[in-house]
Amino acid sequence: MAPTGNKNIQSKLVLLGDMGTGKTSLALRFVKGQFHDFEESTIGAAFFTQVLSLNEATIKFDIWDTAGQERYHSLAPMYYRGAAAAVIVYDITNADSFERAKKWVQQLQRHGNSNMIVALVANKADLSSDRTVENEEGEHYARENGLLFFETSAKTAQNVNELFYEIAKSLAKAVHIRQAGMKLQSRSAEQRRGLFCCSG
Repeated sequence: MAPTGNKNIQSKLVLLGDMGTGKTSLALRFVKGQFHDFEESTIGAAFFTQVLSLNEATIKFDIWDTAGQERYHSLAPMYYRGAAAAVIVYDITNADSFERAKKWVQQLQRHGNSNMIVALVANKADLSSDRTVENEEGEHYARENGLLFFETSAKTAQNVNELFYEIAKSLAKAVHIRQAGMKLQSRSAEQRRGLFCCSG
C-alpha cells in the first residue's frame, strides 16, 4: 500500500537496444516475474505498465519496449519523445551490441528530453563465461556520460528490480526538485509583485 500523502507520478519509460539483448525479457521479469528462454522478437513496440511504491512517491511506469531490428530504428524517436526515463540494453556476450548502445546514448543526448533519466544495462550476466564486454567498460562509459549503470540477468532476476527502483527513486527526486523550484519562483514573483504594487 502506498504511504499517506504520497505523490502519484506517471512516467513513460522506453527500452532501447539491439535485437536479442533481452529488452523484452527484462520488462517481463520486472512486470510479471516471468522469463522465457525463447522470446519472440518484438515487432514495432510492446507496451507494459507497472506500479512501484516508494516512501516518497508512487511511480506508475508506462513501459515501451521497442523492437531491436535495424528496420524499426527510425520509429524509436516516436517512443522516446516525451519519455521521463530510458533503459539502454546491451548483451555482455556481444561487443557490437555495446557499440550500438553507445549510439543510442548519443541519439538521446542529441534528441531526447534533457531531464531524461538514462540507465545503461549490461544484460545476460548469467552468461559471464562468454563475456566479451567487461563490467568496468560499461561502468566507465556510464560514469562518463552521467548514466545509471546496472549489470542484470533477466534469467536469474539479478538486479532487475533494483534497476527499476533506482530509476523510480531518481524520478521522484527530480519531480521533488522541480516542484521546489517552481514554489521558489512563484514566491519570488509574488515578492516582486508586492514591491511593485506598493512602491511610490
